Amino acid sequence: MKKGSRVLILSPTVSPSITGNATTTERWRQSLVKNGYIVQVSATRNLNVAGLLCHIERFKPDIIHVYHAFHSGVLLLDPHVARACDGSSIVVSLPGTDADLESATQAKRDIIMKVCRSAHAIGAQSIVIIDHLKNNLSNLGSRIFYIPKAPSWPGNDIFDLRGHGRCAPGDVLFFLPAGIRPVKGNLECLTAFKTVHHANPAAKIVFSGQVLDADYGRLFEQEVGDSSSFVRWIEAISPAAMRSAYEGADVVLNCSFSEGLSNVLLEAISAGKPLLASDIPSTRQLIHDNNGAAPCGLLYDPHNPDDFCRQALKLIDNEPLRRSMAEAARNKALTLPTPEDEVNALIKVYNAAWSQEQNTRKS
Repeated sequence: MKKGSRVLILSPTVSPSITGNATTTERWRQSLVKNGYIVQVSATRNLNVAGLLCHIERFKPDIIHVYHAFHSGVLLLDPHVARACDGSSIVVSLPGTDADLESATQAKRDIIMKVCRSAHAIGAQSIVIIDHLKNNLSNLGSRIFYIPKAPSWPGNDIFDLRGHGRCAPGDVLFFLPAGIRPVKGNLECLTAFKTVHHANPAAKIVFSGQVLDADYGRLFEQEVGDSSSFVRWIEAISPAAMRSAYEGADVVLNCSFSEGLSNVLLEAISAGKPLLASDIPSTRQLIHDNNGAAPCGLLYDPHNPDDFCRQALKLIDNEPLRRSMAEAARNKALTLPTPEDEVNALIKVYNAAWSQEQNTRKS
């Protein structure tokens, strides 16, 4: 693969949408362009086969990089698309929701496996997911690559999170930035937080995220309305203002039931904030460093609201604990990958995919 190669990135959502998918793929786009690649990023939500064929015909990509095997990669299984992709190298990146094959329905699992088998290279941004993939796709082990994920700040706009949260002096503000959908646990977090606030009225919470599941979003909006004295929901904070938003929080939350390596957690660590996060493999690895560093947050069982309440109250009642975890986060931030590390790994994967495609063509 040489500079000037054309890369088509397919993702469920893309910038200017404010989602984790959009954040990651926009960071990839910017880094690849800086390295001399020609990049187009296209959203697959509401994209049909005819639309994808138009993208391929007009852009003529050398690399097609699919982010999300299930939500985006399924389009590649159409025979018309498969023929149009002939001559392009296919890279598939799997987030945590793709890699969690055990809890997937058989139909979803079959799609993910077919997409992976069609790829010339498979990437993931979590060591935990890499190990999981190699166990489940052992015959494709040589095609599986680790791509480090790097936090980045696209701007320095000001956002008064505490003002939006109507915080008084002494209030402890929790912040959950995540799209509103079941896997993110927004509604479950809000329900549990009612108990937290009842136990300690100093507890306040701000949610930020667009509705990505209409039925779940309606339930969430209703609960927000019923708890307006201590809950605020902001549908969108611009990426350029996110660093300022994090700086206003006392604790950053991640309440996902399934996830790979969360942008939110990396950004919170980069901002030096203590974390309260669901105890799932990739999150556990990030918060509890295996090299002996102090933890930068607390974990809770996402299926146990009482555990969430216990850990949240522990953070509210113990300011020295919050300070020590913030210090651990700042120290950990010094060890996180950079955007340069991330793009160098991407280019390595693209080269491997190109070589695999060439070998397949020869055989």
